[in-house]
Amino acid sequence: MDAYFKTEDMAVGYNGKILIHDINIEIEKGKILTLIGPNGAGKSTILKSITRQIPMIHGAVYIDHFEISKWSLKDMAKSMAVVLTERIRPELMSCAEVVAMGRYPYTNMIGKLTEKDKKIVLESLERVHALELASQDFLTLSDGQKQRVLLARAICQEPEVIVLDEPTAYLDVRHKIELLDILREMAKEKKITVIMSLHEIDLATKISDYLICVKGDQIAAFGPPEEVLKKDTIEKLYEIKKGSYNLYFGSVELTKPEGEPQIFVVAGGGYGIPCYRALQKRQIPFATGILYENDIDCQVAKDLSEHVITAPAFEPMKEDRFDAAAALLLQCKTVIDAGTPMGEFNQLNSKLLQLAKERNIPVLTDLSSIADGDGRK
Repeated sequence: MDAYFKTEDMAVGYNGKILIHDINIEIEKGKILTLIGPNGAGKSTILKSITRQIPMIHGAVYIDHFEISKWSLKDMAKSMAVVLTERIRPELMSCAEVVAMGRYPYTNMIGKLTEKDKKIVLESLERVHALELASQDFLTLSDGQKQRVLLARAICQEPEVIVLDEPTAYLDVRHKIELLDILREMAKEKKITVIMSLHEIDLATKISDYLICVKGDQIAAFGPPEEVLKKDTIEKLYEIKKGSYNLYFGSVELTKPEGEPQIFVVAGGGYGIPCYRALQKRQIPFATGILYENDIDCQVAKDLSEHVITAPAFEPMKEDRFDAAAALLLQCKTVIDAGTPMGEFNQLNSKLLQLAKERNIPVLTDLSSIADGDGRK
């Protein structure tokens, strides 16, 4: 691998006290590196040390084999753009004027913009879908609009590396997606190397070529998302004691209900997930099955229940799976038919519904019929 951005034995902290040491990173040009980890872990400290916002305690940072500590601030600004979480408050400045600040490393001593500079300012605003904001007072913008303008300012610098600290923190879902799409385009088309921190783990895994897990006094993990993120990585990284993080869906599941199951959910094919989450919300312990091991329902069910009956994928369900599910069903006050279509391979689930009717156990198809705290109204 030809490393374009590299840290070597980097140690960061404040007032000479090391918080994180032995930070060794190598990534190619045009790749996206994302730092994840709990609040206070040191993600911002690492980014501020890379960008020379705070002095690095030990080690070196290289861009294209050049050690950046030897660069002048003006030369560094031509290679690296920074978008940090601190809110700037430029008085009486239009958005175009804020973005134009990104051209100052290229201007003459009096800071006068050329026609080329002005064109780049407008192109940068257009790239972040904010051209219509050019003449608007920056301080009148929403947080999301401000973030887009600050990104335009960074783009305006024409950097080789862009560093962002929680760039999605003030954005709604639509603008999170738009901003990350812009960063991905910049990395792919312009070969700009992107280094950022994100709280949204699901977004980090989708956009990043590399992840850094920041926790403790050393980097907990570094590498491609598929190598870094294992089943229990997120739980350990964030010390999740209650609830869980679903790696397949990129979603947080809240604490599973405790106790013996009161309701049995006959599900599969994604039909059970709304039922499981509704029961979790009401803190009603439930059992469910029979679910194929590769079924979308199975992934969530295991996060929310201790009583999940599964079957091997790609083959008809066997009678021993029915017996295990039937034993749980007969312990329950109520059965929910989640509405999963019945086919050749899951006929035993139809048999479970029939068993419930034969034993006069109510079979519900409407979640509103379920009361809080018990199996039925």
